[in-house]
Amino acid sequence: MYLEIVTPEAVVFRAQVDAVKVPGHDGEFQMLNNHAPIVSTLTEGEVKINLTSGSENEIKRKDQEGFRTESSEANVLYYTIKGGVLEMKDNKAIILAD
Repeated sequence: MYLEIVTPEAVVFRAQVDAVKVPGHDGEFQMLNNHAPIVSTLTEGEVKINLTSGSENEIKRKDQEGFRTESSEANVLYYTIKGGVLEMKDNKAIILAD
């Protein structure tokens, strides 16, 4: 599926991903390929992104605060948000993050 993370300043991330886990209002939830359409508000926390192996990722501002990786998890990226909104439709997820 395709994931885009947009902040008020810029589009900070665009890529094909295998999965994304987000901090929803009622707890964390994960979306995989072909997830049913959903719109959800997000709370403060981390977005966990499982990158698709071999795909080209467009991380606009990886050097900014918010992105991190862990050495034990190859192809996993974390992005910290203060809140926002998520829309998943037609195998495309868009996170409008604060």
